Amino acid sequence: MIAILASGAVALLVSLFGTPLFIRFLVHRNYGQFIRQDGPTAHFTKRGTPTMGGVVIIMATLIAYAFANVFAGSTPSASGLLLLFLMVGLGMIGFLDDFIKISRQRSLGLSPKWKIIGQGVVGIVFSVLVLQFPNERWRTPASTHISFSRDLGIDLAFAGAAVGLILFVIWANFLITAWSNAVNVTDGLDGLATGASMFVFGAYILVTMWQMNQSCQILSRVGQSCYEVRDPRDLAIIAAAIVGACFGFLWWNASPAKIFMGDTGSLALGGALAGISILTRTEILAAIIGGLFVIIVLSDVIQIGVFKMTGRRVFKMAPLHHHFELMGWGEVTIVIRFWIIAALFVCAGLGIFYAEWVVG
Repeated sequence: MIAILASGAVALLVSLFGTPLFIRFLVHRNYGQFIRQDGPTAHFTKRGTPTMGGVVIIMATLIAYAFANVFAGSTPSASGLLLLFLMVGLGMIGFLDDFIKISRQRSLGLSPKWKIIGQGVVGIVFSVLVLQFPNERWRTPASTHISFSRDLGIDLAFAGAAVGLILFVIWANFLITAWSNAVNVTDGLDGLATGASMFVFGAYILVTMWQMNQSCQILSRVGQSCYEVRDPRDLAIIAAAIVGACFGFLWWNASPAKIFMGDTGSLALGGALAGISILTRTEILAAIIGGLFVIIVLSDVIQIGVFKMTGRRVFKMAPLHHHFELMGWGEVTIVIRFWIIAALFVCAGLGIFYAEWVVG
């Protein structure tokens, strides 16, 4: 418990005091955000705001994770290292996307094709490795079962290990791509994605701590109510580090933002969310806990799909927060109300998680 608190506190301090230093560096280098021309006109005033703030979130998370393990005298687990690999890997793709925007002075970075290829490479490596490294109880960081709040009876290895590995890689890469793009699309208003991420990863602190206390590896009587998650303590440390990093970053990212997280941060946070859902065996439940991200990315999908089929638009503009901007809502009003929605989804997800344990 102390290691988890220490992780969150260190990440908060690193992010809170490291962000203004990074802002000065970016301003000195003229690394500012370019605004899409078809977006809300109110966003033109944000042109030139430093971006790539996700670098601070990633570094704060890594430093906090290392500090917590040294503080507790423990060794990093395979689950923790693989989750950080996924977070950093997708963050590097986002960094490349942000850097292209800045260096070429345009609002478009990597092409969608190369972004998906990059996500796929990182996702495939992660998906293969999480089925390796069994511990002394022969538990690997992930399993080939599709999960809700724990593994369901749907085993992707029904036709053999090779087929199971291929199907799991496809399933895991779908989750990684979907979540990273969902957080990326949500990052359109000052503080929106940062605050929503704090709620979601805060929920995962509770989930992983509960799984740690109800682990099948430590309970004397193993029953249906215990959890087969391999390294819940390490996952709780990382979730706490991400919450602390986002908390400190939000001080500078809240409206009017002094810095944006950019694709560096949004892809990293989305990847971390996908990874922690896979490693905690809560893949489907994550769609409820992160319900705000799901709604916002679906608004984009609906807008594009309906327009291609009928030539008409469902929303004034997608994603959804821009629709409300064009309706005349203030940016701060939208962000706060969307945070409330995010919190309600988190409460619903945690309620379902606990109810499943009670029933089980």
